[in-house]
Amino acid sequence: MSEDINLSVQKKEPADFDLRLHNARNANSESTNIGNVRLPDDGKSKAIRISTELIVAVTVGGGIGLLLDNWLEAKPWFLILFLLLGNAAGLWNIFRLTNGHKYKIGFEDDKTPRS
Repeated sequence: MSEDINLSVQKKEPADFDLRLHNARNANSESTNIGNVRLPDDGKSKAIRISTELIVAVTVGGGIGLLLDNWLEAKPWFLILFLLLGNAAGLWNIFRLTNGHKYKIGFEDDKTPRS
């Protein structure tokens, strides 16, 4: 009996899988797409969001660097490295925010399957 089930699963065509995958992605993007969250578009809220993104990223990077420096006794190298990485992460988040990417992963807006 289990052999019949395995044979029926193996006989499905790849096109059927691609179609089901495309439909599932469409259904998922409509119901739980975080990228469609609307934030206020006024300048004050964007300025607060941008400053928060940069401050938090640099603070977290500096904290991680300080912890690693104290743990490995390699002062100040990890602090400098992680401050720079935190700065880069904060600037990257600001870039995504100002270009309208918000929380979307990647840069492609259209996630249609390739044929």
